Amino acid sequence: MPSKKILEEKQAQVAALSESIKNAAAGVLVQYTGITVEQDTALRTELRKAGVQYKVYKNSITRHACIDAGYPDMVPYLVGMTALAVSPEDQVAAAKILKSYAEKIENFELKAGFVDGGVLDAKGVSALAEIPGKETLIAKMLGSLQSSLYGLAYVLQAKIDKENSGEEAPAAAAEAE
Repeated sequence: MPSKKILEEKQAQVAALSESIKNAAAGVLVQYTGITVEQDTALRTELRKAGVQYKVYKNSITRHACIDAGYPDMVPYLVGMTALAVSPEDQVAAAKILKSYAEKIENFELKAGFVDGGVLDAKGVSALAEIPGKETLIAKMLGSLQSSLYGLAYVLQAKIDKENSGEEAPAAAAEAE
């Protein structure tokens, strides 16, 4: 049985991780076996730039935190060497970055993830990674709206130009006489 001090420290870790998971837009569990220090450093740097928190926790701490945060379906994936990436704002950033590393490194693999209150398996996380980022989606939507508005503006301008050219022709003919 652990000492009271150690138990309190673990409970604090669980509470902090649980709060982080609750406040996250999305998260991804990965098996990081076989990754070199060099690759791990590059991965952590890239995740940090994207605003993603990446850390290795003991599976027991992650298990309790997932249950506390409302993701008990993540528990079966907590086997072996597991790391957790939590993205507080961007729902696809962690999945995109981790999927690219999983494709490059043989033993590094996606296990599961969560987004919008639901748990995803490895295929679901891969599908999430294929979704364009928020900024790209907004740009595409605005482009679609803008192209429709431009089309309307061109049609209206053509109508005005046609009417103006039709009125000027008789006036020019009258002046010529």
